[in-house]
Amino acid sequence: MPVRGLVTKSGERRGPLSLVPLLALGTEKYPPKVRRRLQTLNVMAYLIVITSTIYALIYALDDLETYFWIVLVNLVLAAVGLCVPFAHRFHELAGGLLILVCEPMSLFALAAVLGRDAGIQLNLIVGAAAPFVILGLERPAFVAAVVVMCFTLHVAAWFLFPPENAIITAEPDLKRQLYVSSAATAFGVTAALFYYAFRLTAKAEAETEALLRNILPESVVERLKANPGEAIAESFGDTSVLFADLKGFVSLSHQLGAERTVAMLNDLVHGFDRLAVEHGVEKIKTIGDCYMAVAGLPKRVPDHTARLARFALAMQGVAGETAQRFNLDLHLRIGLACGPVMAGVIGAQKFTYDVWGDTVNLASRLEGAGEPGCIHVSDVVREKLAAAFVLMCRGDVLLKGVGPQRTWYLIGEMDARSPSSGAVARARPDNDP
Repeated sequence: MPVRGLVTKSGERRGPLSLVPLLALGTEKYPPKVRRRLQTLNVMAYLIVITSTIYALIYALDDLETYFWIVLVNLVLAAVGLCVPFAHRFHELAGGLLILVCEPMSLFALAAVLGRDAGIQLNLIVGAAAPFVILGLERPAFVAAVVVMCFTLHVAAWFLFPPENAIITAEPDLKRQLYVSSAATAFGVTAALFYYAFRLTAKAEAETEALLRNILPESVVERLKANPGEAIAESFGDTSVLFADLKGFVSLSHQLGAERTVAMLNDLVHGFDRLAVEHGVEKIKTIGDCYMAVAGLPKRVPDHTARLARFALAMQGVAGETAQRFNLDLHLRIGLACGPVMAGVIGAQKFTYDVWGDTVNLASRLEGAGEPGCIHVSDVVREKLAAAFVLMCRGDVLLKGVGPQRTWYLIGEMDARSPSSGAVARARPDNDP
């Protein structure tokens, strides 16, 4: 039966159950970033334990008396590897220092025992990469010192330990095997470390890009990547803007309490976000229970008003589903306007992509002056939708900061007439004034 992976509360799969405690040993008290580095260090320590123990057994079974010093050094390395996870409990650097001190010194000692022809000193080349993984990038001076130490020991082993100075006179075949295994270890470990480093970099870039794409439109992200310092600001001659909010949200939030209010809003907004993707509209922002979306920017499309109209109609269904799940009576007020706007990225820190202009103000006023359960649209919107949608004239409405406007209620599409709740009673079914 296969061993299943451990899944955390966040849904992250952590690997086989039998390995998770070993990987996490000694790392529990540290923040996630440090914990990941220490878990990688634990993996290195366990590899040292395994390989050193295997080498010790091989030499001990072959000729313990002749290879006593080789067996002893490998057993010391295995013991050091076992101590690494427990050293984390004292300090985040303790385990790494054990490896960075004991491993190079042990390799240098083995080079002295067998001579340079055995190639043991090749393993010290790993010291050019290992300190970055073990110590991180936050300690460049420390990392540089370890790299210099490993380089010095590697060069010293070559000049100090010619074959005639070896403590053990090993057979030529054994030396060749040792040289090949040392070269393979140096290449393999270095490649693994670089793979790990590039994998972390790629993962970090992917996470950053995914976060950016959740904040900014995709085309804006691409422009920022191509020209990081570029100021992004554009004018759009014809777009559609939507505002939506919940009727009586303040009193509703007092009734629900903070935790349940957040849960309800999260459910509602997740549904709206899903609809935005389905209908090809761009979410701009949420402020409390207010949801703002646009169509026709940053990618210009000819059917932006129809897209946003279908999106608005579908929002009513999502609100009904959320209301049913939370046993609430939820009613959306939605305002929809179209016309010219300006858009751009605002701010240097915690920046956002925002839209502004008279069309934005009109959509906001239409939402505020609308009736719960209705989609309140401007006369220009009515002109664009009249051929394919059912609209009902509300009449002239005085909008604050805008003035008197002929407004309409959007009821549904011609081929699927499903009037919004309460709209028929408040407006006469006529597509003409």
